[in-house]
Amino acid sequence: MTLITPDEIQGAAPSSASPTPALADTGGSRRRGGRLARQALRAAPLTDDIRPVRPGMEGGHYQVLNETDILRIHTAALEILETVGLADAIPTCIEAVTARGGFLNEYGRLCIPRALVEDTLAIAARKFVLHGQDPRHDMEPWGKKVYFGTAGAAVHIVDPVTRKYRESTTRDLYDIARLVDAMDHIHFFQRSVVCRDLPDPFEMDFNTCYASVRGTSKHVGSSWVHPDHFDASLEMLHMIAGGEDKWRARPFVSMSNCFVVPPMKFAEDACRCLESAVKGGMPILLLAAGQAGATSPASLAGAVVQEVAEVLAGLVYVNALKPGHPCIFGTWPFVSDLRTGAMSGGSGEQALLMAACAQMANFYDLTGGVCAGMADSKIPDAQAGYEKGYNYALVGNSGANLVYESAGMHASLLGFCLESVLMDNDAIGASLRTVRGIETDDDSLSVETIRQVCIEGPGHYLGHSQTIGRMQKDYVYPLVGDRTSPKEWVEGGSTTIIDRAVKKTAELLRTHHPSHISDAVDAEIRAKFPVGLNLQ
Repeated sequence: MTLITPDEIQGAAPSSASPTPALADTGGSRRRGGRLARQALRAAPLTDDIRPVRPGMEGGHYQVLNETDILRIHTAALEILETVGLADAIPTCIEAVTARGGFLNEYGRLCIPRALVEDTLAIAARKFVLHGQDPRHDMEPWGKKVYFGTAGAAVHIVDPVTRKYRESTTRDLYDIARLVDAMDHIHFFQRSVVCRDLPDPFEMDFNTCYASVRGTSKHVGSSWVHPDHFDASLEMLHMIAGGEDKWRARPFVSMSNCFVVPPMKFAEDACRCLESAVKGGMPILLLAAGQAGATSPASLAGAVVQEVAEVLAGLVYVNALKPGHPCIFGTWPFVSDLRTGAMSGGSGEQALLMAACAQMANFYDLTGGVCAGMADSKIPDAQAGYEKGYNYALVGNSGANLVYESAGMHASLLGFCLESVLMDNDAIGASLRTVRGIETDDDSLSVETIRQVCIEGPGHYLGHSQTIGRMQKDYVYPLVGDRTSPKEWVEGGSTTIIDRAVKKTAELLRTHHPSHISDAVDAEIRAKFPVGLNLQ
């Protein structure tokens, strides 16, 4: 059997009597020249209308829960909100929620009646845009549109060659943002690593936001541990936007806010930051991240129930402060390896949990944020590949709006690998192709094309106008993945995907320097705030 490669699609010299051998014999300088031209064609940027995958494609093909399951989870969440409630609410939270029908029970826990949840769901923000600094990167995360991005608080950077871990720095965070800025299939950037070189909490919070918005013009997510830290960062964002009014019209940063400490307790400082975000016009990722068997039930359904209840409580809280403030329904139940208690972010159970949570957000018709791609493997190896692959595919196909933690994460969120950003971009792109599915319009069914090839043509589809047209429109090509023949692979140095990712990462960090923030604005920021990032 003779295999025909994509490089033979154009410029082939078929023989009507023996087409396949003729194609196999086509070579020499003609073939190499044609190959270079075709490679250049594939490397050229594609316009949005012909890209095989693009941000915001519709998912929802994979559903781990049926309608009865969804209603049972919803009912159970309402029951624990009304009968168990949440502990440790701060006074402003109690005042806002009780004024609208919530109450404190005999244990001092803030309980939320079903009616208040239903009233909140009726007024909650829907169909709000998550803006990028560059409008090209604006996202519309509603319905079952799917976007992939980063997140996390890894404290180490792993070198995929030496396999050594070191502490993460502010420069690492900036470099990761620059890599994400250059990736087609990673649509937004949320803080991925902790700036361990900045021990002062204020400087860490401020520089986390600064390095993120400086490194990419895509939408950014960040977090803060104190309202004063947030206020300083917000002033910086006003400067970048060109004034508070322009910021409020297009807020290009969202707050990742862990307003609860599972199980079912409010986090005091995070709640104060949440209230500052509401006042400042910043979208909020309402994040509840219990760990099954530790801080949430070990049963998968129970883990979903608790996180849904906690995030619904956050939604009630925010809408009691300001009806219709944009919130992301961030149910993130994590998995434990129940033999050891260690987190298992790359497990099959993790994929099930996040797919289920995506369905719950769809059920409420709210913008949902889940996570997928958190390999347990410590390095980008085969284990990382299979863990990330099925999590991307299942969660993306569930119709999750925003998929966080999807690139670079290793060691169950403790480690980050810059080179993995490129490898994960390839895997996400392939997974997005499964989200898109297969079209069955008249041209796709190819009846006329088959007739032409079989009756009028050379007996193969190489060089046919449909093949050439579909080569870019229907097929996704990897950035660092290898699809060469064994002979070509050996001739090219027998490289591994890590070899190619290391080379490409170094090239991007050397050449890709986003300039969306002017030198004048940057100088103004540096004159007023303790910027710890050296751009030289």
